[in-house]
Amino acid sequence: MSGNIYSIITGTGSYIPTVKVKNADFLKNVFFDSTEKVLEKNNQDIIDKFLEITTIAERRYVSDELATSDIAYFAAMKAINTAGINKEELDYIIVAHNFGNVKADNKRSDFVPSIAARVKYRLEIVNPDTVVYDITFGCPGWLQAVIQADYYIKSGDAKKILVIGAETLSRVSDPHDRDCMLYADGAGAAVLEAKTSETPIGILAHKTRSDTFSHSTMLLMGKSFKPDFESKNDLFLKMNGRKLYQYALETVPQAIKACLEKSSVHLDEIAKVLIHQANGKMDDAILKRLYSLYDIKEIPENVMPMSISWLGNTSVATLPTLFDLILKGNLEPHKIVRGDLLIFASVGAGMNINALIYKM
Repeated sequence: MSGNIYSIITGTGSYIPTVKVKNADFLKNVFFDSTEKVLEKNNQDIIDKFLEITTIAERRYVSDELATSDIAYFAAMKAINTAGINKEELDYIIVAHNFGNVKADNKRSDFVPSIAARVKYRLEIVNPDTVVYDITFGCPGWLQAVIQADYYIKSGDAKKILVIGAETLSRVSDPHDRDCMLYADGAGAAVLEAKTSETPIGILAHKTRSDTFSHSTMLLMGKSFKPDFESKNDLFLKMNGRKLYQYALETVPQAIKACLEKSSVHLDEIAKVLIHQANGKMDDAILKRLYSLYDIKEIPENVMPMSISWLGNTSVATLPTLFDLILKGNLEPHKIVRGDLLIFASVGAGMNINALIYKM
């Protein structure tokens, strides 16, 4: 067949942890601010305001016996089975995460061997030509790994690639920082394959930007806000939420617009906008700003699927999980059908932003 080589997603999978944590479960926490002073507001008021701002009512945590590599493997198996491929034919396994194989009884990051190497071992793949590596790119890590996979496929270097995003944020969040209510655990995966087509299909274009000079410290690791925290050496994920919100609002819509222009697709052709599930209100604001760039006053109904209200922010796992839920019919009323044009977009630590246009 004549035509160009495109990267298409042939299978997806996700793992949603079994431990459900509701907002009311944080009533017992003692919250401090960054100056190590106990917050004056009572926890019920803090939780009510949190729900209003983020739309998060509950989230999922992994059970104690599981680590990041385990849930990455679970999601990978589902994606491989959905794609119906021989796992020995995989050219690459790329795993996006940010904290390694953090365990319940050891908060230290464990990066050796890589999560990807552990997944390949669990998958019992013996092919030495299945190359494995990890990527740390903040919350946009899974989408950036997909972008890397697209480069491999379009260069002719690969035909089948497994891309996974997995994180156990519950183990790196400070229980004395109210931001801990944002974070959750989960994993999502996708199999990308090369397809020759005379008409554009699959990944049409992508755009990435990194604003490290002025924004690299908006998300970083730091000590607990509690001054006498029992483990002085533990580091937790810390965020400047207000500045991050403003940064995302100013830059994410512009990055998406640049990606749309690169793909020669207009926003009014888009069926679904899949944005990293970081904050419900923030994503709403990003969507409104995006449509305002095109002078579109009425945003199409159900154009932006959301899972954050019940899954929380799982960092690199939010996008592949969201996509898998829709494809498997588990996020009604949302559906994706052949021919639909999709936007994937994410923002996170770095600060990094990426966007991708995909045609089903």
